Amino acid sequence: MIKICVTSVPVENQDKALNFYTNILGFIKKTEVPLGEHKWLTVVSPQEQAGVELLLEPMAFEPARLYQNALKEAGIPWTSFAVDDIKKEYERLTKLGVQFSIAPREAGTVMIAVLDDTCGNYIQLMQEL
Repeated sequence: MIKICVTSVPVENQDKALNFYTNILGFIKKTEVPLGEHKWLTVVSPQEQAGVELLLEPMAFEPARLYQNALKEAGIPWTSFAVDDIKKEYERLTKLGVQFSIAPREAGTVMIAVLDDTCGNYIQLMQEL
């Protein structure tokens, strides 16, 4: 059996990303291991602390930077996070100053919203209907 244990999001500044992903989005820091000028830095959902880890991956590879910029310019989210109540989450995050490129709206069998993670990425929030 294969399962996902780590996925990543590229970030310009790992400390800034850690602040946003923990203090704003509400994830919990799981691992921080120094690796030269960068670190292996992961966060997890408070509800699934033994679940999939999100690596806040340092943007150290130029082709990845080009890809990240192309996605953002096209308005395409890097990844998607599930939420229980998207309208409530949208209101909470907006009060914290988070900028959204797409406010909550229906998209087939889900509601979606897209936020700017301040680290170079759009992130989609999704609630199943």
